[in-house]
Amino acid sequence: MATTKTATLTFRIDPGLKEALRTAAQQEHRSIANMVEVLIRDYCGRNGINIEEANPSGSTRRGPATSN
Repeated sequence: MATTKTATLTFRIDPGLKEALRTAAQQEHRSIANMVEVLIRDYCGRNGINIEEANPSGSTRRGPATSN
């Protein structure tokens, strides 16, 4: 399976939201980073926001957001 590069995102968040995120990730057996990605993809999918995906070759493509 080919992998694509990821981007780093750093942000500040209310401690209560961080704890809720940690709990949600734990319940889903996900990392916090993966839980954030799932939440963003779900939001974009429900709101018709396209996500620009990187191909393994490094180029990008536009496509509909996917919801799991």
